[in-house]
Amino acid sequence: MELIKKKPASVLSSNEYADMKFRVHDRLIEILDLTLIDSLDQPELKHQIRDLTERILIEGNFDLPLNYEERERFHQEIEDEVLGLGPIEPFMRDPSVSDILVNTYSQIYVEKYGKLEPTDARFKDDDHLMKIIDKIVSAVGRRVDEFCPMVDARLADGSRVNAIISPIAVDGPSLSIRRFAIERLELDDLINLKTLIPEVGEILRGIVKTRLNVLISGGTGSGKTTLLNVLSRFIPADERIITIEDSAELQLKQEHVVRLETRPPNIEGKGEITPRDLVRNSLRMRPDRIIVGEVRGAEVVDMLQAMNTGHDGSLTTIHANSPRDALIRMETLMAMSGLNIPHEAVRRYISSAIDIIIHSARLVDGSRKVISLQEITGMEGDVITMQEIFAFEQTGLDDRGKVKGRYKMGGIMPRFIEKFVAHGVEVPCNIFDKVLDV
Repeated sequence: MELIKKKPASVLSSNEYADMKFRVHDRLIEILDLTLIDSLDQPELKHQIRDLTERILIEGNFDLPLNYEERERFHQEIEDEVLGLGPIEPFMRDPSVSDILVNTYSQIYVEKYGKLEPTDARFKDDDHLMKIIDKIVSAVGRRVDEFCPMVDARLADGSRVNAIISPIAVDGPSLSIRRFAIERLELDDLINLKTLIPEVGEILRGIVKTRLNVLISGGTGSGKTTLLNVLSRFIPADERIITIEDSAELQLKQEHVVRLETRPPNIEGKGEITPRDLVRNSLRMRPDRIIVGEVRGAEVVDMLQAMNTGHDGSLTTIHANSPRDALIRMETLMAMSGLNIPHEAVRRYISSAIDIIIHSARLVDGSRKVISLQEITGMEGDVITMQEIFAFEQTGLDDRGKVKGRYKMGGIMPRFIEKFVAHGVEVPCNIFDKVLDV
């Protein structure tokens, strides 16, 4: 009688499992007619991939000591390699994942509910990660190689992708994916998520309806684009809207919308279409409103010109740590565009174009919140003056580590109330001197 306990048949080291999976995948690609992938429906395609995988396992004499659940997982991972994005495909199916960050082939992080966490997923090696990156960028007609080692792209679902490879990325290829929200968030969703409160929501609704020019500021991942999407819902359906983005991700519900997207230069360094080109062109397209996904360069000049020449009600976003920093950044961008005009003239131009600055931030618990609304009131000397209509004041954390706080109104009657009255927008005037708990 043998008393030595045998190792279970289903135990397989991660390296052995990965090696076997990639050998099966490589063989599958050899025999699979890739030209038929687009012509077959998904169920039939998955069925054929499963049958071919089983045939490869039998013909190749693969020792596959896996139980039923592990075998099903194996088939799913093979499908992900052929039809999806390999090891990160499960995260693309998970609606709770907002960001997928691949630092190296062996290190993958995801963001869930505002918090980053490591995962057990990994690519086989740098070559495997490069195949997935090439698969993404080639699908949208872009490229990444040693001559062009950085690329921005967009997945079919609208998710934003940035990839950077050697020699710029010292430790190997890196991939960042900002997930695209499948469900369109509405104002009520932001209220339920406590991004803002109903009273603030009504003020924002009135600001858009009365055609005030809005600048949304905030840091990376603070919810600027989400807020821009929600504000766009309040634009009347009979207005013509032109959107300009690096990667098209705005989800406007109106029908009269023209969506424009920038284009990088080709392999010869030609054919680039910049945001500034698109903003200039949009002025010839008879827009009622222009929405620029983000200003980060010389396009700020043309955006401000549009706001100053009859295209009121336009919206855009900018990276900044505060509303005041947003104005400084706009001034800096205008100076970098090559305009040879005095600083005071630049500030007056900005102050006459922008009416409202809405600042959004990501708090310590990972939540996003609208934390300030400032109204630009003009100039005092050579300084742009603003008055704060409301601000979010953090008072602490609850037992679960969630931020507690309140909205403190500035006690000042905004100048835009006159426009609210003229456009029939009703907002109780007594809310501007209240303190409102979240």
